[in-house]
Amino acid sequence: MTLKNDQTSKYPFLRDMENDPYYPPQFVSKGQAILHDLCLQIEAGRPQTSEQLTALTHAATAQFNQLGREFEEQGSGLETAARENIAQDVAFIAQAYGFQEDVEMLIENREW
Repeated sequence: MTLKNDQTSKYPFLRDMENDPYYPPQFVSKGQAILHDLCLQIEAGRPQTSEQLTALTHAATAQFNQLGREFEEQGSGLETAARENIAQDVAFIAQAYGFQEDVEMLIENREW
């Protein structure tokens, strides 16, 4: 599905990871899909409170937790560059949809 938000529809999710051969492309694509789906859920559910947004970002973070295990099975991992890229993109998404939440709160259930 196409995103309705002009900012997120043009944003290159996980660009830093995509351009780094350390990260298997098929798993980067899965991460990009997680972030795209997060945007779709925000557009569909239209969260009005921090708690509503956090429920969505925590679900996406849980998916990244699982994806991290897949990365590790391939000899890669969600280390510093990946963690920063994911956090940056989650913060961008929140801002694009009108939220100014602390990114650490949005991804506090991370295992990476």
